[in-house]
Amino acid sequence: MPVARRPRHACVPSAARADRPGGGPVSDTPSTPEPSDVADSPKDSPKDSRSDSPRDPLGDPFGASRADSDGEAPEAPEEPEDAVPGPRAVARGPRPRTDWEYPAGGHKPEPLLADLRADPPAPVRTGTLGAVLATGLLSMLLLGDGLALNLLIVAVPAALAAYFAAEQAGRRPRPWTLAWATGGLALLSVPALRDAGWPSFLAIVSAVALGSLALHGCRTWPGVLLGPLGLFDAVLSGLGWGWRGVRGRASGSRSGPVLRAVAVTAVLLLVFGALFAGADAAFAGLLGDLMPDASISDGPWRLLLFAAGVVGALAAAHTAAAPVRWDRLVVGPGRERGRVEWALPLIVLNLLFAVFNVVQLAVLFGGYDAVLEKTDLSYAAYARQGFWQLLLATLLTLVVIVLALRWAPRAGSRDRGLVRAVLGTLCALTLVVVASAVRRMDMYVDAYGLTRLRVSVVAVELWLGLVIVLIMAAGVWGARWLPRAVAASAAAGVLAFGLLSPDGLIAERNAQRYEDTGKFDLEYARGLSADAAPAVDGLPEPLRSCALEGIANGLGSERGPWYATSLGEARAREIIEERPPEATVADCEGASPEVEVSYR
Repeated sequence: MPVARRPRHACVPSAARADRPGGGPVSDTPSTPEPSDVADSPKDSPKDSRSDSPRDPLGDPFGASRADSDGEAPEAPEEPEDAVPGPRAVARGPRPRTDWEYPAGGHKPEPLLADLRADPPAPVRTGTLGAVLATGLLSMLLLGDGLALNLLIVAVPAALAAYFAAEQAGRRPRPWTLAWATGGLALLSVPALRDAGWPSFLAIVSAVALGSLALHGCRTWPGVLLGPLGLFDAVLSGLGWGWRGVRGRASGSRSGPVLRAVAVTAVLLLVFGALFAGADAAFAGLLGDLMPDASISDGPWRLLLFAAGVVGALAAAHTAAAPVRWDRLVVGPGRERGRVEWALPLIVLNLLFAVFNVVQLAVLFGGYDAVLEKTDLSYAAYARQGFWQLLLATLLTLVVIVLALRWAPRAGSRDRGLVRAVLGTLCALTLVVVASAVRRMDMYVDAYGLTRLRVSVVAVELWLGLVIVLIMAAGVWGARWLPRAVAASAAAGVLAFGLLSPDGLIAERNAQRYEDTGKFDLEYARGLSADAAPAVDGLPEPLRSCALEGIANGLGSERGPWYATSLGEARAREIIEERPPEATVADCEGASPEVEVSYR
């Protein structure tokens, strides 16, 4: 019976297959094969459709050696530019014998997403289990007091667990994989630097997304967008995989007694150490100098953090060993439209954009007075009225481009030239809309000051403009790299947003506006995070004391441990301790007749 060769796809972990007759030994352990593993006889059953599927030109995102089922070296695949040669893969599981046949009556239909799932990973190695245990312990000890540098510390052993699991599966990181992993760790540095919660939240979410790309290695739009779902999919399967590995080592390996002794020792130290710390203040102080605060009251919370760390690290390791192959999801092109049906609406839209942009260019080059006179709007009202509409227009333009590409005519070179000309013009005109929207928000900030909402929407508008530039570049050099480029630009934007310290930028801009106009939104400044303290410290009294008092109330009187204290919080406490705020409530209420509450 001839053996079918499995197609190679992106996001498929490499694994050495059991050799057929003429190759190496065959595993003695029976297993349930996939239908694509064995080709039925042409006389008896139809040919498996997957055995004829073409090899995915994207290749495996992690390099690994493979062998054909007949024991001969396979034809060298077309490797991407970032390919890194990998070591010979180790066997990850038993494969069926060549004489295996489906039982009479056919085989059970596969689930809808069965083709996306990789082969079961090899048994978990000791190094992976050690890294998972370290992740759980660090999560229990460090994450209970807040998020700062501790989040980055916990992420390091979790990344090592994923690396060990991928190495066990025969996968080696390539440049894009290292870029995603490095970017994710860099994003986790934002909570260590900034006290504000909103940029830290964006950074953590983006770090999870980049971690998913590093583990799956996907390159297509479905892979980039759906990759994080693979981490959630691996939560339950990762637990079972880890439990089987622990049982195997505890029962049949030399490391079993050591693992059991370490586990019992950790439990005894945790329980009795917490009891003694609660019974004696001196002993609790000694423990506090050596390790995080130990108390019996937060024991359940610490155990929950330990479980979360173990589950997360196991999910990451299982995904690295057997990722979901999202790149096998193919979204086919839409029905091709005729040139007139496709191009006429877009050409009319381009003309509308052109007329609007002519007016905007006149305004950008100094025609404000004439425009405001005709519209009977104030300077700030004109800016506020137009920004949100222009932001929505930019988003809708991206939707139009995606739909136009789906239904674009593609019969020959003339059609391709038409598509590039029409959509390229639309993208260029949209960039003028982006510039107009940013300029309007700048006018609005001049009139009313900078806030978190305003700085956020400007950042989104600038990123949308960058996406449009990337789309234009893809029209010239091809779109193979576009999904990863868009994802990388989003992550870089979030990282820059966090490193620039939005709250600090808001305070600096509003302090400068106070010097220029004498207007300052004191109530808004009091609600900013500790990142705003250095800029607020430069205000004259009593504004300085009134603004710092609100920041000090947000910080509280108790200092957190070093691993849960951000750089922004440390700087703010230093400023407040050197020059404590001294203004009274009456001073703040009548701080200055020129202090205003700005329109939000």
